[in-house]
Amino acid sequence: MKLHKASAAAAAALVLSLTATACGGDSDSGDGGGKKITVGIKYDQPGLGLKTPDGKFTGFDVAVATYVAKELGYDAKDITFKETKSADRETALARGDVDFIAATYSINDERKQKVDFAGPYLLAHQDLLIRADDNIAKGEDLNGKKLCSVTGSTSAQNVKKDFAPKANLQQVGTYSECLNGLLSGAVDALTTDDSILAGYAAQDQYKGKFKLAGLKLSNENYGIGVKKGDKEMVDKINAALAKMVKDKAWDKAVADNFGPANYQNEPAPKIGNIVK
Repeated sequence: MKLHKASAAAAAALVLSLTATACGGDSDSGDGGGKKITVGIKYDQPGLGLKTPDGKFTGFDVAVATYVAKELGYDAKDITFKETKSADRETALARGDVDFIAATYSINDERKQKVDFAGPYLLAHQDLLIRADDNIAKGEDLNGKKLCSVTGSTSAQNVKKDFAPKANLQQVGTYSECLNGLLSGAVDALTTDDSILAGYAAQDQYKGKFKLAGLKLSNENYGIGVKKGDKEMVDKINAALAKMVKDKAWDKAVADNFGPANYQNEPAPKIGNIVK
């Protein structure tokens, strides 16, 4: 009987131990200490957030997220990168699937109703990607030309509505299709955020073949998304972003990820300064 009681006590102690270990794996507090943190990124944007065939993650957003996580107390090995597509970002934060999101996440009033933002950490602009030997000086020059973007893109619709109503808009499933069309001459320009365009142009197979038109058709303030109401996390991330700029790690991340495309980036934005 005593042996039975001892075994039961040991089993109970084991259960408690396992429970404590499991709780220790949570990343809600953001204070490191061997815990894990889950960060939402894009998997399919070269130069920003890309999962390579060997399972590694590269890009400017990844560099920023890794720096921020380190300042929160997490080593690179403690970070789990989770794909968060544009349509899923608010839901992923609300459910707690991720601790924060760094995924070309433009700050706007509609999104601020659902999530909180740290940053901004990059000011991007809608632009055009064109062939290296071509020139498009202004949006109006696209009238009569073939403009490519992905299906449902607001960028392409903005060009048609605000700058070139007579542009021949071709919408396809992926940016890669637009790039192939641009390379072959089937289309004259590809439009989306300049940071995204620079990332594609910097890929080895496209180096020297494309360039950015440099038109700055809109302002896109990239922020780090945090669950609504988590002011403590926002403050910690803002402090990390400010430090990243101060110690020049931000400049290095820009050069490493956008340099080959000759991306004329804006200076690092001040925290809380949203350019309309």
